[in-house]
Parts: sequence; structure tokens; C-alpha cells
Amino acid sequence: MAEKQHILVTGGAGYLGSIMVPAFLDAGYRVTVLDNFMFKQNPLAHVCANPDFNVVRGDARDEGLIKSLIKDVDVVIPLAALVGAPLCNNDQIGTVTINRDAVIMLTKQLSADQRILMPITNSGYGIGEKGKFCTEETPLRPISLYGTTKVEAEAAALERGNAISFRLATVFGMAPRFRLDLLVNDFVYRAVNDRAVVLFEADFKRNYIHIRDVANAFLHGLANFETMKNEPYNVGLSDANLSKRELCEKIREHVPEFVFMEAPIGEDPDKRDYIVSNEKIEATGFMPAHSLDDGIRELIKGYTMVKNSMYGNV
Repeated sequence: MAEKQHILVTGGAGYLGSIMVPAFLDAGYRVTVLDNFMFKQNPLAHVCANPDFNVVRGDARDEGLIKSLIKDVDVVIPLAALVGAPLCNNDQIGTVTINRDAVIMLTKQLSADQRILMPITNSGYGIGEKGKFCTEETPLRPISLYGTTKVEAEAAALERGNAISFRLATVFGMAPRFRLDLLVNDFVYRAVNDRAVVLFEADFKRNYIHIRDVANAFLHGLANFETMKNEPYNVGLSDANLSKRELCEKIREHVPEFVFMEAPIGEDPDKRDYIVSNEKIEATGFMPAHSLDDGIRELIKGYTMVKNSMYGNV
């Protein structure tokens, strides 16, 4: 029997990792997670019984620790990051050292045959041209420190080679380590609990993807690495390039009493506004399995259980 591939996931106890790590284990991979558990949660408790799972408490910037952990791994997935513009603005030094410098250090430590699957954000597109889809060829013009550090990390990984980069749309969906501060998750929470939201710059558009489809995209990349390597791929729902207003209209189909109003003054600190083409990854055979409607239904169930904001990044 062939030996199982071994994946190191830095930051593997975060929002994405709490769904991805069990998915990798279910698919037959060995997984080691490195995390500092800064959010004081135990989202991987349910996989501790799996002999193919290992966990290390530590910092992804610790060069000696990284050297020791990568000795026998085939693939590294650097999820460790401060995620989202507000959190990054609160800790700018941490953002640069974790989101960018730790990835650059990692690329220098890995041997040529070890693989990187790099998650970044499609917010690197910043402010797009009206009506024009951002493809992987579109120049990256990030407008936040978060976007900038992720774009620089992607460049380091792809330059080093033997890597795939996934430019993720805004993620939504329930997870053991939940985040309430993501747009779909946030708006559905407000619809369920407050029945109302005030929109700033309601026409700003962006793309969305379910958290389980993020895990599926990484599994797809692992399975098709040789044909996909050394390229970036947008990962989003092609039928969900929506403005905030359109997103609220969609949520109202599920929560009819939801009221949303547009503020005549004031502005959203998040200026991202773009639509994204996901044709490149779809051409490799990947298609998302979870719609925005699926996610809204799931979140409504989740908010029957979650009643406060202790799960936000900020």
C-alpha cells in the first residue's frame, strides 16, 4: 500500500482549517496542524482520535520549529494569517510578519519537490472596472494591508515554484471555528437576530464561496497538482458576483421580515468593488457544490445555536 501523503497546515485551527483538516483526513491524507490557538478555541477536538492527525502549538514565524516540522511532509498549506482588513489594521507588524514574511521564510526552507498550496484572497483585485470580470491576468491592486501582504505571499510562493495559489472569494458557511465578521455570515446574522441592516455603498460588488467548497478546491488541487501547478486560480461561485443590496435581497427570500436600508451618508471602510471570473479553475474540472442559498439556509440553522459575537476576528 502506498504511503499516505503528509500535509502540514499552518494556522490549521482557524475558520478554513476547521473544515479543511477533517476533509483532508477523510480523503486519506496524514495531517499535521501548527497553530498558536490565539482564539482560545478547540475546533479540531473531533479529529484528535484519528491516528493520521497530529497537532503542534507554536508560531508559523518560528524558523527552527518550521524546519523541524517540514522534514517529512509532502505538502504545506500556509493558512496561518491575520485575516481581514480590520484585524490587520489592529496589528500591522503581526500582519506583515505572519501573512508575508512567514511564507517567504517557508519557501526558502522547503526542498524543490515539496509542494505549496497557497490560499490568498481575491480582494487583491481591489477596485475593478465596472462590468469587467477580474481574471487571473488582471493586475493585482490591493487596497488594504491584508490584501497587500497576501498578494506578496502569493508572489513568493509562485516564484519559488511547485505551488498553486487559490484566490478565494469572500467565504461563508458554518464551521467549528466560526467567523461572524465575514459579509454573508454577518448579514444573515443581522437578518436572523436584528431583522435589519443599514448598507453603506450598497452597490459595491464582490464574489462569494462556501467554506466546504474551499476545502474541495484544495482537495482538487492536491489531486491534480501536476496539471495545475505554478498558476493562480480564482475560487468563487460564478453565479454570485453580487452587490451588498443583491445579497440582502437574496437573504430576504429566506428571512422575509428582513429590512435593509441604504445610508444616505457615511461610507464603508472596506472599499473593495469587483466581479470575478472563475472560468480558469472550472476548466480544470472543479465546480462548487454549495450555492449561496444552501449557505444561507445553513447559517440560519447555525444562528439558532450562536447568539453572540465571540466568534468574530475583531
